[in-house]
Amino acid sequence: MGSISIILRRPPYGTVDAPEAIRHALGGIIEDMSVKLILVDGGVNAARKGQDISNTEYSSIEAGIKDCIDMGVDVYADKTSIKDEQLETNDLVEGVIVTNGSEIAELIKGTDTTMIF
Repeated sequence: MGSISIILRRPPYGTVDAPEAIRHALGGIIEDMSVKLILVDGGVNAARKGQDISNTEYSSIEAGIKDCIDMGVDVYADKTSIKDEQLETNDLVEGVIVTNGSEIAELIKGTDTTMIF
């Protein structure tokens, strides 16, 4: 069983980065990999609760984050990025692990592969 860190740096809508990061995370879990989805910078918005996509053509990234957590992906959000994006930890989907930069570095160091979106 391999391990992978998937880093999402971009906001959840407007590019394919967030859905692709989620797709790869779920694919890794299906292949029995240990998967860490790490949200930094604008990527922390992917874990924001209550995303309203009703007037858009986008699929819910919030639902994708919940699917990841439900299937066993460890989802982390950077504490500094949460603050920079004017979020509070209670604004995030339940199950997201709030952590700091040095802990994120250790997570990445401990995995076989890293992907950045």
